[in-house]
Amino acid sequence: MPASKRTCLRAGRGLVRPVPRLFTALVPPTTIQTELADVAAPLAGVRWTPAENIHLTLRFIGETDEAKAERYAESLARVRVEPFILPVGGVGLFPTRGPAKVLWAGVGNGHTRLYQLRKQVDEALLAVDAGLAMPGFHPHFTLGRIGESYEPKELAHFLERHRTLEAPPFRVADFRLMSSELTPGRPPEYRVVRSFPLDRDPVP
Repeated sequence: MPASKRTCLRAGRGLVRPVPRLFTALVPPTTIQTELADVAAPLAGVRWTPAENIHLTLRFIGETDEAKAERYAESLARVRVEPFILPVGGVGLFPTRGPAKVLWAGVGNGHTRLYQLRKQVDEALLAVDAGLAMPGFHPHFTLGRIGESYEPKELAHFLERHRTLEAPPFRVADFRLMSSELTPGRPPEYRVVRSFPLDRDPVP
């Protein structure tokens, strides 16, 4: 959403700051982020994701005030899934039909607990807001966003070169509630609102 149309909160001394956009995510280790970012190539029209911003979105929530964000956090704290190993591999495009918009790396096979985690996260969020949008889940790490000026042949060659991309699997030991602030001409700025370890005692 353009910054000029975003909802804002009145801050101290008359300043206005945007309402944060929240989402839940898995953040891979720095080594995995760096390895995925290293596939970046000089492709015209592709805006690459900085290594520190690479993550897997479990569910996008949207603009949320502080009170509701706290309710989401309290509900998410009740999620219980055992830690698991997540494989990372393969590249592709979204959407699968029409002009390409997103270049991504996938998560391979054998990630049943990822879907268990996503299901519990969705249930926790819906317990706070039953009207929250729940589109389909296609787990991926966004490598770059594709603009109108990209060269289809160059992009096809890139996909062919990296179709067998495989990063080391990593242990998922937590998930995070995160905020995103958008500034025109700059990558999104992500902040961790709260982290939720998976290896916790069961809820009484």
